[in-house]
Amino acid sequence: MDYINAFWVGGLICALVQILLDKTKMLPGRVMVLLVCTGAVLGAVGIYEPFLKFAGGGASVPLLGFGNVLWKGVEKAVTEKGFLGIFMGGFTASAVGISAALVFGYLASLIFKPKMKD
Repeated sequence: MDYINAFWVGGLICALVQILLDKTKMLPGRVMVLLVCTGAVLGAVGIYEPFLKFAGGGASVPLLGFGNVLWKGVEKAVTEKGFLGIFMGGFTASAVGISAALVFGYLASLIFKPKMKD
């Protein structure tokens, strides 16, 4: 049942974002920022954790999950370091994921020979 919940929740999130892109004049970058901020706000309010337990990967993989990871990092760093934790917590919490994306993106560019669009 975990796989089914992850599939339909992740699909619903993607469908809602696609509808948002199609029906409004919002640019994709702004929609991505909206998703990250929404994930952080839902984490701060305490709604995201039960949602994550229910949906699993369907909730943690989209950009909502990234916003929640940033919030968790900031929250932890603020309790440990005080005010400076606001600036360092998000970087600490997301460093591994961002580093992996950079490394694997670079390796993919070496393997597949990317080309510029005309």
